[in-house]
Amino acid sequence: MTRRQVTVAWNQGLHLRRAAQLVQLAQRFHSRISLQLGSRMADARSVLSLLLLSASMGTALDVEAIGADELEAIQAVQEFFRDLHRSDG
Repeated sequence: MTRRQVTVAWNQGLHLRRAAQLVQLAQRFHSRISLQLGSRMADARSVLSLLLLSASMGTALDVEAIGADELEAIQAVQEFFRDLHRSDG
């Protein structure tokens, strides 16, 4: 199991389009990827699950990956949040 923290940097928070992009990213890995906000846990392969986190701009999320490619999965999720930091759309 690998855990890291990311921050939602988009003005609109983790909205539908970003959630859909994250789902597409998560589906490339064999590992199970989840995001946690407080007591709420979301499956990174479920748009609805991600949206139910209601993660607004500036929210810190714990990311966890479990599986054979967990290090690559965590790194990809971190890059997803970091690379899109400059753009809000």
